[in-house]
Amino acid sequence: MTSASTLPANSLHVPESEFGKWFLGTETWKIHVLERALGDLERLMPDRRQLSPVILDAGCGWGRSFRLLGKRFAPCRIVGVDICPEMIAASNTEAQRENFPVELHCADCAHLPLADESVDILLCHQTFHHLVAQHETLEEFHRVVRRGGLLLFAESTRAYIHSWIIRLLFRHPMHVQKDAAEYIDMIRQAGFRIDVGAISYPYLWWSRPDMGLIERLFGTKPARGHPETLVNLVAVRT
Repeated sequence: MTSASTLPANSLHVPESEFGKWFLGTETWKIHVLERALGDLERLMPDRRQLSPVILDAGCGWGRSFRLLGKRFAPCRIVGVDICPEMIAASNTEAQRENFPVELHCADCAHLPLADESVDILLCHQTFHHLVAQHETLEEFHRVVRRGGLLLFAESTRAYIHSWIIRLLFRHPMHVQKDAAEYIDMIRQAGFRIDVGAISYPYLWWSRPDMGLIERLFGTKPARGHPETLVNLVAVRT
């Protein structure tokens, strides 16, 4: 297991709040956010399974994805990147606890310390809305993913990030937030192909203005036409 500090002096990133850092290590995050997203992403890629892939988790946080990625995709290698040294230390602890070899780098996603076309699957789960240099990051994603490789992208949209509860508890660069269609268009413009059937818009309870209380109390399903709060997609590097 290795760790390399490669942060450039002009790194553009909004640090997470202390509450946010804590929340990323909870079982609520793991079960209701991370596991749900990975399950949905796996559902969107039934015909694109790969044998022993190299997987990059861009924005690995506490490293809660490592065991889940190992179980779902049987990778030959996992690389974790996070801009926060505290999160890299936590990821290292998680990897040791799971006894799973992971290569860790403390780095900005817009300046990945990886070779061209060295990754088969790149997971970007709830990371993108923290990044200011989004276009540059997608250029890096396109550079490090091999031709025919996959970008697994799971993200909260502007409607959710701009909600009062997220503004209160978390920290994000508000001026770069986008809706689902804008994220999809940006990824396509960066050189990835996204098939129509490889996009999902989950409306999970924790992403709703009422935290899902109306449905739980009265069984009332969300009305059609609500703003999309989440977008999950599988993109192919062309």
